[in-house]
Amino acid sequence: MSFLILEYVSTVRADRSGLIDTLSDAGGLTDWAGKHAAELGLDPGFRATEESRRETVRLRQAVRALFARAVAPGPPSRADAGALPGFEEALAQVNADALAAPTAPRLSWDGDGEPGLHTVVAVPTDASVRLRARLAAAAMELLAGPDRTLLRTCQAPRCVLYFIKEHPRQEWCSTACGNRARAARHYREHKK
Repeated sequence: MSFLILEYVSTVRADRSGLIDTLSDAGGLTDWAGKHAAELGLDPGFRATEESRRETVRLRQAVRALFARAVAPGPPSRADAGALPGFEEALAQVNADALAAPTAPRLSWDGDGEPGLHTVVAVPTDASVRLRARLAAAAMELLAGPDRTLLRTCQAPRCVLYFIKEHPRQEWCSTACGNRARAARHYREHKK
């Protein structure tokens, strides 16, 4: 689930022209959620409304605020550091969204095979609420788990992404960002 939450917070990214928000409209959320429907427990036909998009972006900002706190004393993502809610507000938002669609374990067993344990929503809820609850739970799992200490902000020029440091020497979210950072450093050193 940590990769899902990283993809979610990375719906704000940068390119040469500036910041890009994949969730800037209801269609963007519909497309993004459709690509992750199985992981999110959504029907592949999920259609976002403008209200559900606003609420999902609000949750994303709260998660990004908690990520900014988790990477401290390192710098937060430059994408939206000034527009993030305060720590207490972000924490309350994530907790509230997770509680909006409580889950429970469910045992399935066809009698002949092995039993299986699945997580299901405990009370009927709207698909948009389930989407946010699953994302909030994924954020909680990352922030309360061992990967939190590996959470980093990419320091490459123009990059605004968070990533999990998978190698002791890893400094950037991708090879492309590493190349861009080295090229920028080379340019600065030889410009003088």
